[in-house]
Amino acid sequence: MRRTLIKSAVIISMDEAIGDLNAGDVLVEGSRIVDVRPSIDLGSGASETEIVDGTGRIVIPGLINAHMHTWQTALRGYAANWTLLEYFRRMHAGLATVFRPDDIYIATLAGALNQINCGTTTLVDWCHNNPTPDHTDAAVRGLIESGIRAAFFHGSPKPEPKPGEPHFSEIPHPRREVERLLAGPLADRDGLVTLGLAILGPHYSTLDVAMHDFRLARELKLIASMHQGGGPAKTPGGWEKLIEAGLVGAGINIVHGNDLPDDLLDTMVGLGVSFSVTPENEMIQGHGFPITGRLLKRGVRPTIGIDLESVLAGDLFSVARVALSMQRALDNAESRTVNGTIPATTTVPVREALRWITTEGARMLGREGQIGSLTPGKLADLVVIDASDLNLFPVHDPVATVVMQTSLANVEAVMIGGTWKKRDGRLLVEGLETKKDLLAQSGRRLVQDIERQGRAA
Repeated sequence: MRRTLIKSAVIISMDEAIGDLNAGDVLVEGSRIVDVRPSIDLGSGASETEIVDGTGRIVIPGLINAHMHTWQTALRGYAANWTLLEYFRRMHAGLATVFRPDDIYIATLAGALNQINCGTTTLVDWCHNNPTPDHTDAAVRGLIESGIRAAFFHGSPKPEPKPGEPHFSEIPHPRREVERLLAGPLADRDGLVTLGLAILGPHYSTLDVAMHDFRLARELKLIASMHQGGGPAKTPGGWEKLIEAGLVGAGINIVHGNDLPDDLLDTMVGLGVSFSVTPENEMIQGHGFPITGRLLKRGVRPTIGIDLESVLAGDLFSVARVALSMQRALDNAESRTVNGTIPATTTVPVREALRWITTEGARMLGREGQIGSLTPGKLADLVVIDASDLNLFPVHDPVATVVMQTSLANVEAVMIGGTWKKRDGRLLVEGLETKKDLLAQSGRRLVQDIERQGRAA
């Protein structure tokens, strides 16, 4: 069995029983972590083990990106100046309609590879541009080929209806397609790529459709994730009706949630609903201030997602830092208003932000027993950070270094399921330049096609 020993590194385990180690070792056998402690003696097994010198390195659990529309990778930066209303009109009713399966494939593959490059080992790919099974299969193929651990959240497109067609809000999630995926490429509930549902929810669907989709997710034991926010709800009072029907609880994931009233948020928290915040994009496009602090006051933590590479960078370290900074700013402003001065000490420590992109992401996916921390028995998903780099050195507080100063430039190595996916600062992937060419070609064609349609109209 393949074995790897990382020696003499700073270990941030995110496991409360293990804690942080100033000089510790991590032993991996096959796909799993088998030991984490200050010094591991391999004895006679040393000759059969890859020994990695961790001196000057920080080892952390692999990051978990809780929400990203990976299908938009070929359009990086294209939507950077759009408000949310422009995004609905120009992306979902516009660009999304000219995507071919090959566009979905290369965008998903390249986007997932970039996530690995940035230190993400688990990606929640919220795919809501799959008008045909071929589009869906292309996305799944891209995820599998990338080697990333992923939850493929199967969604549905949102074009403007043609004459005689129903509005997307009136279309139930397609049971047959979900069952096809569960019987085929995503049959393994503990596999590298698993299935979830990206449903419309009561904010974007009729009540009948919401009831159908919630029941479908519960019947098939799948996470149901939905956007909440962005204009008036399609079904006012829909959440209350879903709650009355007993359909809201663990396994329901709310994305954004900026406009949720306090009483409804209280109820959702009490029922075990999880929340995924995409702080940078929420502020850029006009969703409102992230609900990070509102959740923390209720004793629960958010997960963090990138959301849109068509708007911003795919670096989860940066987005977690934005979430932390924004919440501290809101807390500081509230204290000035109430008390006339800023708080005596910070309201959100840096370790909180690291939880949002590790252990909390695992909990949202129901996989806290498998990923999210460096714990013996869990899958060996980890990131090695070169703390000798000029922008990180010297390190006084390793957690602060990771959260407040680390970037893509410092991600030296990434391991997923015991296999190195990045070493010495380079992705271990063949034909990367060819993949980049395909991505560029896709992006150019998409923009040209939609511009051509606009001129024709």
